[in-house]
Formats: sequence, C-alpha cells, structure tokens
Amino acid sequence: MKIKNIFLISVFLVAMLACGTLGVPASEPITPPIFTQPIPTNALTFTAIPTFTSVAGTDISPAPLLSQAVTMQSSPFDESGSAPVYTITAQIPSLQGSDDPRVSTFNARLHQIAQDQIDQFRNDVLSFASNPPISTGGFFDLQYSVIGQRGDFWSIKFDISFYSDGAAHPAHYSLTLNYDLEAAREVTLSALFLPDSNYLEVISEHCKEQLSNRDIAFDGFSQGADPLPENFQRWNLSNAGLVITFDEYQVAPYAAGPQVVVIPLPELQGIIASPSALDVFVQ
Repeated sequence: MKIKNIFLISVFLVAMLACGTLGVPASEPITPPIFTQPIPTNALTFTAIPTFTSVAGTDISPAPLLSQAVTMQSSPFDESGSAPVYTITAQIPSLQGSDDPRVSTFNARLHQIAQDQIDQFRNDVLSFASNPPISTGGFFDLQYSVIGQRGDFWSIKFDISFYSDGAAHPAHYSLTLNYDLEAAREVTLSALFLPDSNYLEVISEHCKEQLSNRDIAFDGFSQGADPLPENFQRWNLSNAGLVITFDEYQVAPYAAGPQVVVIPLPELQGIIASPSALDVFVQ
C-alpha cells in the first residue's frame, strides 16, 4: 500500500512540473544559482602585449645622429721665429661636445692634416731660408671651411697659403677631407659611384665644359682636368652638388688663381652608388 502511494505521488509531481504549476514555465531554462562571493580584482586584470619599442627597458627607436651632439670649433695656432724670420698661423678645426671615440678619431685626423702641412713648410721652406732674410721672411697660413654637412657626413676644405722668402709671390694650395663620422672613416670619391662606372669621365666632361667657358686660358692647361684620379683629389659635397677644386697652375695659369667647378647632383644620376655619402644630399 505504501509503495503504491509513493508511486502515485511521483506521477503527480511530474505532471505538475509539465504543466508549469510550480511557477517555472516549462519553456524557459532554469537559471543557475547566483554566487555572491566577490571575485578578486587582480583576477580581472590583463597585461598588455608589449609593442617592442624597448628591449630590457632600452629604447630601440633610431638613435640621434652623433653630429647633432657636436659643434665645429677652431683652435688657433701661432708660431714665429727670427733665425730664419718666419710666421706660422693656422685655424685647426675640431668637434666639441662629445667624448665619443669616433669624435676623437675625427679630431685626430683633422689635427694630423694641419700638423703635416706645418711640418712640410718647416722642412721644405724654412730649412732652406736665408738668414738674414732676403725680404720679409717666410710665412705659412692654414684656414678651413665646412663645405657640406648632412647627417653624419662632414666635408672639409683646407686652404693653405705660404711664402718662401725671396720668391716672386706667395703660393696657394688646398686639401679636402670627406668623413663619415658614424662609421669613423674617410670617404673616397670612387665610393660615391657604382663599381666599374665611368664616373671620372663624366666628372671630367662636366669640368671641361665649364672651364672652357671661362677666360682663364684653359686650352693650354686642359690636361689638368683629364679623367685621371690624381686630377680629382680635391673634392667636396655641398648642397649645391659635387665641388671640384683645381689648384693654381692645374687648369689655368697662376694669375687666374684656383678654379672651382660645381656639378649638380642630378647630372650624376645613373652612376651614383647607394648606399653612399651622396644619399643624404640627394634626398
């Protein structure tokens, strides 16, 4: 009798659930219980993915150019003597503002150029000077100019004047230094152009065209602009283009003075190497 009653009660409950009479519609899912225990805040915190702007806390964005930290300054040099009579003056360039070894190397090269020319004057002129002097004695003077500077490329020109006591007139000559400060090395003219290119012929042609239009008696000195490496040792880069300097007597008589030819860089397109020091000037 008890088993029968339990069975009847079970059937009744199932029927009630099916009809929704217990207050929960048969067509809706039963909502799971809601837990009121708070979730720790740190469990909801997400760490952002790094953007690779640093490695071990070090910024790897492009480093500022070394040249931005320095300035070019002059150091005067003065020397004189009475037996023989002479004076030596010079303005020696150097970069100031950084103790980077590359700056020190560049400064050492600039100083070496100046010192070599002073020593040459002492050995080749003063050692043969008359004592007492024939006229006013000898002199030597060195000046420099920054012809071009872009990025970490520096293009320097040295202008030297000297006089040997008793000579008819002073003499003048120039030297150039083209330097990649970032790489700490000198830049050669050939490094600007594609391998096996005819860059000397192209440069020579442009120079001869300009020089032939000047009233400097170039026809008698034209071999000084022939496409030979020794004829184009004095060159600089500037915003105006490739600057070629011919010292007195090279492409004109002394009275005409030194000659400077500027070749715009677009006229050299097609033979320019890349990468090269020219990249920063053709941008």
